[in-house]
Amino acid sequence: MERREFIQKGTLASLGTFAFSPKSYSKILGANDRVRVAAVGFSDRHRSSHVGPFKTLSKEMNFEMVGLSDLWNRRREEGAAYYQSQLGSKVTTYRNNDELYASKGIDAVFISTADFQHAIHLIEAVKAGCDAYCEKPLAETMEDNRAVLKAVKESNKIVQIGSQRRSGTNYFAAEDFIKSGKFGDIKMVELLWNVNQPGRWRRPALTKVLKESDIDWNRFLLNRPKDTFDPRKYLEYRLFWPYSSGISGQWMSHQIDTVHWFSGLTHPRSAVSNGGIYQWNDGRVNADTQTTVFDYGPSDDKTKGFQVQFTSRFSNGAGGTKEIYYSNAGELNLDTNTISPNGGLRERDAKEMGMQANLLPSMKLGEAIVVETSANTGGDQLTFNHIKNWMECVRSRKTPNAPIEAGYQHSIATIMSNAAYRTGQRVTFDEKTQEVMAGNKVFKY
Repeated sequence: MERREFIQKGTLASLGTFAFSPKSYSKILGANDRVRVAAVGFSDRHRSSHVGPFKTLSKEMNFEMVGLSDLWNRRREEGAAYYQSQLGSKVTTYRNNDELYASKGIDAVFISTADFQHAIHLIEAVKAGCDAYCEKPLAETMEDNRAVLKAVKESNKIVQIGSQRRSGTNYFAAEDFIKSGKFGDIKMVELLWNVNQPGRWRRPALTKVLKESDIDWNRFLLNRPKDTFDPRKYLEYRLFWPYSSGISGQWMSHQIDTVHWFSGLTHPRSAVSNGGIYQWNDGRVNADTQTTVFDYGPSDDKTKGFQVQFTSRFSNGAGGTKEIYYSNAGELNLDTNTISPNGGLRERDAKEMGMQANLLPSMKLGEAIVVETSANTGGDQLTFNHIKNWMECVRSRKTPNAPIEAGYQHSIATIMSNAAYRTGQRVTFDEKTQEVMAGNKVFKY
C-alpha cells in the first residue's frame, strides 16, 4: 500500500525529506527548486489532457512550463499562445529537439508526438538529463523498444509511461483482489474498444493547409523509410503503418497493460490477428476493424495459462469499451467495477462431478478503495492522477506507477498484434533475442 498511500495521502511538505543521489539525478533538485518543463510536440492529446492537470498542480508543486519543441511553425505559435492563456507562462519555442536540449534550461518534458517517434524522443530526453512523461505506445518496433529501455535504465531518470489506468483506484482494487488469490487463476480476458466516429484520427481541415516548407519532413521520418512528403502521414499518422500500428498501439496498449500488471506476466506466448478496412475506405492502411487473440502463461509450462481476446471496430459503437476478467469462480468487470459469481461453477454443475461449487462473492471494487473514475474512457481523473504521480516522483525520485518496464511490456504485445495482422501468421516472442517472430522470421515492417 506504500505506493497508493503516497499518491493519495502524500503531502508536498514531506517531499523534501527523501534522500537524493547524484547517481539518480544529474542536477539535484531541492525541495524548493523550480522544475522547468517543456513539451515535445504540441499535440491534441497534450493540449486536452496534459495542460489541465499541470495547470492545477504546477503552482503548489513549483513546476513551470518554459519550452515547446514542435516541427510545425503553426503548432509552435498555437502552443505558445495557449500556454500564455492557460498557464500564464511565456514559453520559448524551438524548431526541433536539438535546439530544445541545447538550451540547457529543461529539467523534464512531456512527450506526445507521433506513435513511432515516442521511443526515440524519450531516448533524446533522458540522454539530455531530463525526466519525462511519455505517451503510449512506447515503441512500434522491437529495435526501438530495446533501445529505449536500455537508455532509460542507464539514465536513472524518472519516466512515466502514459498508461493512466495504473493510477486508477479501481484498478488498484482489481490488482489487489486478483493477486490476493481470491479471484482464482485468470482463465480468460475480454477486451473491447468500439466507436462509430468517421472523424477519429482524421484531420481533413489541417491536411489542406500543411505545406512541406512549414515542417522538417526528414526529421519527422526519423528512422522510418524515406518517403515523399504527405500531409496525411504527418497529421493522420495513426492511419498509416509504419508510423503507427493504429488500433493495436493506440487502444489495445492501454488494456493489455492491465493484463501484464494483474497477472505478473511480461508478454504473450503467442498472437493471431485478423481484420481489415471494412467501413472507412478513405486511403488509410491501418485496419478499422481488428481482433487479436493472445495466449498468455509461463513460457516453461504450457499446461498453465489463459487467453486474451481484444476486439475493436470503428463502424459501430455498441458495447463501448470494456475489460472483463474471468476465472472458474466468476468475473471481475472493470466496466461496472464489480466482482460477481457470474458464470462461476454452480452447485448443481459441480455436484454432478463430485466437486464443490466455486463462486465469487458479489462486491463493488470500490468497497475497499473509492472508485474515482469510469474504467471505460481512461478519462480526465485517471490522467490527472497519473500526471500528479509523475510530478511527485520527479520530486521524490521514487518509481512512478507506470515505469519504463510497463511500456516495454505493452509494446511487445502491440508489436505482436501488429505483426500477426500484417503477416497473417501466428506470432511468438523469443525471450533470448527479445524479438517478435512471425513464423521463423523476425518481424520488422
